[in-house]
Amino acid sequence: MNATDINLWDGFNQEYLSGMVKLLKEKLENYSNLLADKNETLPPYDPTFKIEELNRLAENMERPPAIEKLVKVFGLSAFERDILLLCAGVELDTALGELVAQVQGDKSFFQPSFGLALSAFEGAHWSALSTGSALRYWRLIEVNKTQLITRSPIKIDEHILHYLAGIRELNEKLNDVAELVISEEQPMPSQCILAEHIIETISQKSSDRLLPVVQLMGNDRADKISLAAYIGSQLQSQLYVVSSYAIPVNTHDNAELSRLWSREALLNNYVLYLDCSELENNDKARIQSLMSFIENTQGLILLDGDNWTPKIKRNKLVLTTAKPTREEQLSLWKYVVGDKMDAEKAGLGNVVSQFNLSADIIRQAGFEVFSNIDADEKDEQKKNAAVNKNMWKVCCRYTRPQVDNLAQRIEPVSTWDDIVLPESQKNVLKEISLQLRQRNKVYKDWGFATKGSRGLGITALFAGESGTGKTMASEVLANELQLDLYKIDLSQVVNKYIGETEKNLKKIFDAAEDGGAILLFDEADALFGKRSDVKDSHDRYSNIEVSYLLQRMEAYRGLAILTTNMQNALDKAFLRRLRFVIHFPFPDAIQRAEIWNRVFPINTPRSELDLEKLSKLTIPGGSIRNIALNAAFFAADEDKAVQMSHIYRAAKSEYHKIEKPFNMQEIKTR
Repeated sequence: MNATDINLWDGFNQEYLSGMVKLLKEKLENYSNLLADKNETLPPYDPTFKIEELNRLAENMERPPAIEKLVKVFGLSAFERDILLLCAGVELDTALGELVAQVQGDKSFFQPSFGLALSAFEGAHWSALSTGSALRYWRLIEVNKTQLITRSPIKIDEHILHYLAGIRELNEKLNDVAELVISEEQPMPSQCILAEHIIETISQKSSDRLLPVVQLMGNDRADKISLAAYIGSQLQSQLYVVSSYAIPVNTHDNAELSRLWSREALLNNYVLYLDCSELENNDKARIQSLMSFIENTQGLILLDGDNWTPKIKRNKLVLTTAKPTREEQLSLWKYVVGDKMDAEKAGLGNVVSQFNLSADIIRQAGFEVFSNIDADEKDEQKKNAAVNKNMWKVCCRYTRPQVDNLAQRIEPVSTWDDIVLPESQKNVLKEISLQLRQRNKVYKDWGFATKGSRGLGITALFAGESGTGKTMASEVLANELQLDLYKIDLSQVVNKYIGETEKNLKKIFDAAEDGGAILLFDEADALFGKRSDVKDSHDRYSNIEVSYLLQRMEAYRGLAILTTNMQNALDKAFLRRLRFVIHFPFPDAIQRAEIWNRVFPINTPRSELDLEKLSKLTIPGGSIRNIALNAAFFAADEDKAVQMSHIYRAAKSEYHKIEKPFNMQEIKTR
């Protein structure tokens, strides 16, 4: 409905309401005259012609007058409608208020009473006075109980008065809990199909006040909101978001909010988006209050909640809001890029292959990428490179998993030049990198994904003693592929309570899925072990936990790495399910010399370091790096270049830390 239609309707609605009030005033004047004329010689009052005029006016309106919609929605009788019009009339017409006071025999009694309505209007019935009547249940009128019920003044609810006058706004009591959502963005075609399904289902139940509750699953709130806004616009409704924490736990307040929202939703066709995404499952009181609210609230409710489904008698429609398809994401990226640069040069294919983003995030990321690009850059090659790098970086940030204390993000700084490994191990690492880069072509373009979902994830086991380069190798891969790296300590994830370990693992994988970050599961020995002999229920359940981890690793769209210090402790049946297994050997003297040669940054001053002598220290690369760093601090404190004496001091400290005997003669110098 456009602005012109709304303005026309407003004018007609005002005219209709004024006509109804005028008609009611004439009824009351006729009643007053009858009271004054004891002999009843007055001609009978006949409003037929004026009623027909008002009916013709209503027929020409784009939608029914507000008073008629209210009467229909709440099933008011003609008598109840007249009571409501009388209460509205004294607010709109001072002359009617004076007439009411005159008829009630008290010049100060401008507000009507039930007694007046019972006496003056046709079809009067006592049930209109009951607390369960539509007038009082829906709080359409307020009763000032200072006298007998029939003498108590009655007043129209202020918001209902505004509604009758054609003013459509949210009740001020709801303003504190509800937020209007206005979205100009059209959902993607695949999401519109889901929206149309919801609309069709709701339309079939349109005669029911308690429509099915539509629960929207999926981890992207922006897409859900966009979908909900689209549904609201198609239903010509306004969408309001209410947090689950805004629903009162107190029973009375809960019921009042439910009643008030229901009243406003039924009158104005509002859609409620109940956000339960942050709801804690152990908050029993709040969950109970939410179920009560949902059970009793009328109108369309869209429930956002992945971790909780209300146990209610009311029908539910549980649907998953998936992100746009890869093709839709690519199309949207191209639209965002526009004529700023060539889509192929922007590397959009690689971006869509790696990152699974909502439409809202793509728009935000695109705006951010191009707002940070130097528009005056004339070199197209440099400009394209800057866009590619910035786009990848921004997408990484937008998909960065929120996993609380379950994982530690590592900023990858190591490169291929930093890692010292036998050539065979290095080749396997490069093969892993290759598969990550080409997975979209092989799985999607070449059709391997159609052969089954199991085993499409890239999984690896890095085995070796502490300090032999397992974490550094993960950093090298993350650095080369420009991906986030998260280290998960499995000893912290494993929980003694049944089912909690899987919940922790699920949270990690679900959070990381959209960006395909590299997941490094450290200390796999905490969960893995030889389970061929199941001795108790704990052993049996550990098998379940391991199977769940491997299942999620195999389905994960990025790289998932397990590390262990004891490869022999792992069951071979588990090892067969991993695509890559790399053994990180303890470095020999030649490799240790190479590590010492590379360990110091180029800007670090060094003096006469004997690499051959240093290589005799039988320690892994991790310890070498610790010694080099500590030696640099000793040298900096003396304002000297790093010398063998500094390394000696640092080595002695490192050996003491790892509880290993230190042979002073190995590298001792003057």
